[in-house]
Amino acid sequence: MFDIPGRVLYNTTRVIARCSMVLDVKRIINTPGGRIPFDFTEDFSDVDFGGVCPAVRPVSVVGQAENIAGMLRLQFDLTTTFSAVCDRCGAPFDLPYKVPFECLLAEINGSVDLSELARETFILNMPSKTLCREDCRGLCSGCGVNLNYEKCRCKKEVDPRLAALAKLLEQ
Repeated sequence: MFDIPGRVLYNTTRVIARCSMVLDVKRIINTPGGRIPFDFTEDFSDVDFGGVCPAVRPVSVVGQAENIAGMLRLQFDLTTTFSAVCDRCGAPFDLPYKVPFECLLAEINGSVDLSELARETFILNMPSKTLCREDCRGLCSGCGVNLNYEKCRCKKEVDPRLAALAKLLEQ
């Protein structure tokens, strides 16, 4: 996939094994108020969602692990831009994507695999419907024009039961 020109906008070298971002939280486990900030990017271009891989740019993961009253709280935001296709009109567009994540870490062995948590959060929060804009009018079911840019070219057929009323309106 990374060898196909134009398919992926980044990471042009062949990836053999997925790297992992592991956060060592041992130094804040017994330190109330202790914090460990982190900021890294992940490559999720291999995540297949509905037959497409929408993550064509790196995913930024920014957050912190924090000891609050003896409990470890993990918080981060995932940010990227999807290459999407509108579900109503079929137009390609870029979709900004930001997902906040927060959890309390219960059983840990001193480290947390942030890459795996970020990947799961990314997949579980994928949008089920993508629209190029909130008021997208879609395609005409008769003539197929994109109603966002053109008026429908269909000739309106009159219901035969209402034909007599249509004649009255013409007069």
